[in-house]
Amino acid sequence: MNEEFYRNIFSRQKQLEPIPSNNVISDWAVNLLNLIYPERLTFPECSLEQIEERFGQSHRELLNILNATKACTQCSKEQVAAIFYKDLPELYRKMNTDISATLNGDPAAQSEFEIIRSYPGFLAVSFYRVAHHLFKLGIPLIPRILTEYAHSVTGIDIHPGAEIGEFLFIDHGTGIVIGETTVIGNHVKLYQGVTLGALSVDKFMANTKRHPTIGDHVIIYSGATILGGDTFIGENSVIGGNVWLTKSVLPDSTVYHQSAMKVIETKNKI
Repeated sequence: MNEEFYRNIFSRQKQLEPIPSNNVISDWAVNLLNLIYPERLTFPECSLEQIEERFGQSHRELLNILNATKACTQCSKEQVAAIFYKDLPELYRKMNTDISATLNGDPAAQSEFEIIRSYPGFLAVSFYRVAHHLFKLGIPLIPRILTEYAHSVTGIDIHPGAEIGEFLFIDHGTGIVIGETTVIGNHVKLYQGVTLGALSVDKFMANTKRHPTIGDHVIIYSGATILGGDTFIGENSVIGGNVWLTKSVLPDSTVYHQSAMKVIETKNKI
């Protein structure tokens, strides 16, 4: 390889922002989720003092990650870590609503333990909720690394900037995309392959609402695509599979894709 190639690598190295590796960041979040939901691991029962100490260690790990990154935009790194752990009980409450929605919405779900251990939708939404809180505190890049880790594990792509209400149920989940400025209400069900995206836009629209708003108690079935920042799906609506929507839908609507399908049966000749 030539000298110019090495110089390009050297130049990129000098331009890098200081930030821990993706593994360090995702490991912190995985360990935090394991603390919140010990069902994810098999280990002897911990005393109350041990639980408190482990959360204290998690707090210190987050602070170490923040200290290794560039300055936060809203407050000091110590304040960010303190606020995050102060608000952790509220995050836990919201995650529990997602468990409840899944248990009540999926006939195949046998227990909360099963959902916590094995449901990709719950894992993706839990990572989103952690990342979203850091995003709201003005932390750069780390929230995106967290949701992209969940994306790589589950196939569910949720931008940390999206605003998602309580009792979200993602069934199967593979291929779901939820864009940065999406707003989702409470008690919403999403099935695999749903896209809540933007119409083709220019870069200058980066700070505008580009993704749809989904009202409370909406069900969106597999393969549906809903696009545009001005698109609003009214509450209690049902969006059928493979629907393509770029305009708003009134509350209590049912939208479905009608396609022509013909089955020709033939008998084998002897």
